[in-house]
Amino acid sequence: MKQVNKFITAALLLMGLVSQAQDSDNSWAVSFGFNAVDTRVSASRSGLGFLDKQFSQTFDANDNWNILPSVSYLSLTKYIGDGFSFGATGSFNKISKFVNFDPTAANADPRGMVVSNPGDLGFYAIDGIVSYSFQDIIKSKTIEPSAHVGGGYTFFGKASYGTINAGLGLTYWFSKQVGLQLQSTYKNSFNSSRIINQDVPSYMQHAAGIVFKFGAKDTDGDGIYDRLDACPEVAGPKEFNGCPDTDGDKIIDKDDSCPEVAGLAAFNGCPDTDGDGIADKEDACPEVAGIKALAGCPDADGDGITDKSDKCPQVKGPKENGGCPWPDSDGDKVLDKDDKCPEVAGTVANQGCPEMNDDAEKKLNEYAKTILFDSGKASFQKQTYSVLKSITAILKEYPSAKFSIEGHTDITGTAALNQRLSEERASAVKGYLVENGVAADRLTSSGFGQNKPIDSNKTKAGKANNRRVEVKLVK
Repeated sequence: MKQVNKFITAALLLMGLVSQAQDSDNSWAVSFGFNAVDTRVSASRSGLGFLDKQFSQTFDANDNWNILPSVSYLSLTKYIGDGFSFGATGSFNKISKFVNFDPTAANADPRGMVVSNPGDLGFYAIDGIVSYSFQDIIKSKTIEPSAHVGGGYTFFGKASYGTINAGLGLTYWFSKQVGLQLQSTYKNSFNSSRIINQDVPSYMQHAAGIVFKFGAKDTDGDGIYDRLDACPEVAGPKEFNGCPDTDGDKIIDKDDSCPEVAGLAAFNGCPDTDGDGIADKEDACPEVAGIKALAGCPDADGDGITDKSDKCPQVKGPKENGGCPWPDSDGDKVLDKDDKCPEVAGTVANQGCPEMNDDAEKKLNEYAKTILFDSGKASFQKQTYSVLKSITAILKEYPSAKFSIEGHTDITGTAALNQRLSEERASAVKGYLVENGVAADRLTSSGFGQNKPIDSNKTKAGKANNRRVEVKLVK
């Protein structure tokens, strides 16, 4: 057991100091298993032909091989590039079958080989190895043949000596990181010419065990190494180089503007439910096809107002009127919004209001001349109110027309008195009209006293004509 402990200590030391490679992803590998030692190759150097020396009884495990029923070798390797690996192996065994060439011995076989027990000698070996993998050459993912060379040091009983090693190996990989490894190595003793000294033989060492590759980092655990993983911190399928695609739209989340909802590549992974070429997240009407200018909303009448905001979605109209056409209530071809007389038909030239003709103006002044005042006052005589009502009605027929109300007197009395009286009477007429619904801004009043007679002041009839009020259209 002390010898075994020595071997394990040495093997662990080698694992810490030496390495060999497996591949560029998992650059480290450790293997362990059983080893078998066959000393026949040393004995076959004498007395046999070439083929018999090298191949006869080579794999006669029952007669020639020394095998322990326990794990008896440990190897650590590291990949160094281009198919080459470098590493170290430690092994131990117990030699109870030593093959020697002695054709005179009573128990010699037909070829002169004798198998004897040298005393259950302790066996330990520490070897460095350089190997080359043919896996890439044969383009296989599971079968890995290899060849190796190296050197080592063997402790054989009480003797110890160096060896030059060469061999072949075959590994079957169950997965990327676990495989079954078989290996045969010829170890040539530097002292093998001393056949008489059975303590320093050349020998074949066979090994069978499990190999584990490691070293590659897979942070997110998605089975894709970080070196090859475009999203090493988040698990994703191999199809997308290790990046997730949460919504399954074939656009990886980091490039998907809508990673939770399946969409189209044209919209960076966002959907376009109504198929109007505008992504839902930018579409104000995602369920109904529309136009880009209106953020994806429809405009059936083409007036630039979305149907949902258009009070008249089937008829063009301005935005100022909620998408409806402006009305023309009086049918005078002047829209109500521009019509100063929307309820009365007029002319375009007069902004929708009717224009006063000469006959209406003549009739207006005929009424005005019949306005009667109390003598020397600005108060109306009773019979004048019907006249004032008629004047009011005419002015309302032309709501946009403006009028000047002028007062006149005869020469009775002083000029100053007549001037004041004419102003008061014109103002009285204006006041009545305003009180009865005529807009004040349509009317002006002024008095001219006795300065503008229309008849002779020498006759009673002439003076009566000169005492008058005139209502004139302001053009």
